[in-house]
This record gives sequence, structure tokens and C-alpha cells, in this order.
Amino acid sequence: MIANRKICVLGLGSMGMGVALSLLERQFEVIGFDINDNAMKDLENAGGVAKSSIRAAVEGCSAVIVLVVNDKQVEEVLFGRDGAVAGLGSGSVVVQSSTVPAAYAKTCGERLLKQGFRMIDAPVSGGAAGARSGNLSIMASGPDSAFEQVADMMEAISGKIHRLGTEHGIGSTVKTVNQLLAGVHIAAAAEAMAFGVRAGADARELYDVISGSAGSSWMWQNRVPHILDEDYTPLSAVDIFVKDLGIVLGTGHELRFPLPLTAAAHQQFLAAASSGFGREDDSAVFKVFQKLSDIKIKEHK
Repeated sequence: MIANRKICVLGLGSMGMGVALSLLERQFEVIGFDINDNAMKDLENAGGVAKSSIRAAVEGCSAVIVLVVNDKQVEEVLFGRDGAVAGLGSGSVVVQSSTVPAAYAKTCGERLLKQGFRMIDAPVSGGAAGARSGNLSIMASGPDSAFEQVADMMEAISGKIHRLGTEHGIGSTVKTVNQLLAGVHIAAAAEAMAFGVRAGADARELYDVISGSAGSSWMWQNRVPHILDEDYTPLSAVDIFVKDLGIVLGTGHELRFPLPLTAAAHQQFLAAASSGFGREDDSAVFKVFQKLSDIKIKEHK
């Protein structure tokens, strides 16, 4: 049971804001911080409290959820000057939900413990929609006592909590595997769609047929509609998979484990990013094939 219902959310992007709004709807007191002033205003308009510094945001909170882009940002918000460690009370729980290398998650948990805080290594899946609806899948590992303290809060933002043991890094390892599959599936869906259209298939008929066939995937069914509508409004950006597949490949390098499919998918996302599509939806990896072969979806609508 959570000690109090005052929760700090560090990082108010699409995921962090969704989590913050879900908590507010479930009667938690939410304090937030982000470098984006517009995000801070959005939180306040929704009934939350925005603070001018991380240290001020975490004061008096029983738990802090970290949802930032990468391990460099996690390092800054937790251990930087006037970071969370400087303001949190002893015994507070840090729920580290950013996608980071498992090795970093492990050392982060150890460092926090030495300073009197417990951490749950808790990366999430479900995207902005899952965050907003309180239906995230959480891949979590950490001390049992930490889980007990923030159980109400974690249940409020999740559809499923996967308890993966007490060792930090296991949650992030499972998230790394998830991102491997997600990235490869998105790249494969884009390649298959482009190949079929180039070969003469009608784009929408191709989508419908494959969606009911053995070659389908969750990513095919979820991302190809973006391609068909030529709507690349970012729900999860190309740049995210440049980063996340980079984490997968870095982990493989450390383990001396070959990851040929991941490497190929990573190159496609890099090609999309270098073509100017980095901030577009990850389905924009399809545009790489459009540039190469002059495929026009509109002609197939």
C-alpha cells in the first residue's frame, strides 16, 4: 500500500503525460516536471501541479516515476545537480520506466539503494494510448518491499504488471527483447507492404488479406493503417527505434551474441532518420522504400 497518494512524474512527453493523467483520474495527487513549458501547462490544466525544478517536484512524494528518453536523461534527472536524489525523502521508491540498457538499470538501482532509496526497474509497453488509458504492460523487477509500497500506483497505470523477480536489470532485459521484436516487426511490415504494392497489389486489399493470414503481426495490423492513410503523426517516433534497437545491438555486442535481423532493421530506421523522418511515426520507415522505388499509396486507395 502506497504511503501517500502524492506521486511525482519526471518527463511529461506522450508517455509521462498519459501516466500523469491516468493517476489524476484515479485520485492521486500528481506533481510533474518537464523542460517543455507547454507540457507543464497541460499538466496544470488537467489538475496536476508543475514545479520549476526536479528537486522541488519530488519533495514530499512517496514515489517518483521516471519516463524520459534515455539513460543519459535518467542520470541527469536522478543524480544531476538538484536532481531527484537531492529532494526525495529517505525510503522513497523510484519507478524507473524509461527504456535503458539493462546494465545501466542494474547500476542505477544499486546507486539509489546506497543513498537510501529503493528502485523498481519497470519499463513499459503499450504506447501513448496505453499510458493514457491506464492499460500499460509493466515489466518490473526490484525489491518486494518497493512493490508493496507503490502497488496502488502501479495498478492505476497498468493493465498487467509482470513481476520478474527482485534483481534490477531483468525488467529492462525483457523490454530489450520486446523492442527487438517490435522494431523488426515494424521494419518487416513496411518492407512487405512496399514489396506488395510495387508488385502490383492494391494496398488496402493487401492489408486486409495479410491481416487475416499467418504472416500478420500486431505491428502489421497497428502500423500499416498509418501507411495507408499517409498519416505519420508520431505516436512512437522513428528516432525511438534508432535508440532502442541501438540498445539491443549494444547488449548483443556485450554478450557477443549475433543479432542480424535487428541490425538490418536498425539500418532501415537509420535510413529513415537520415532522410528527415526521425520525428515522424515509426511507420515512416516505409518512406525509405518509397524513396527507393517511387511507390505511391494514393494510387492504390
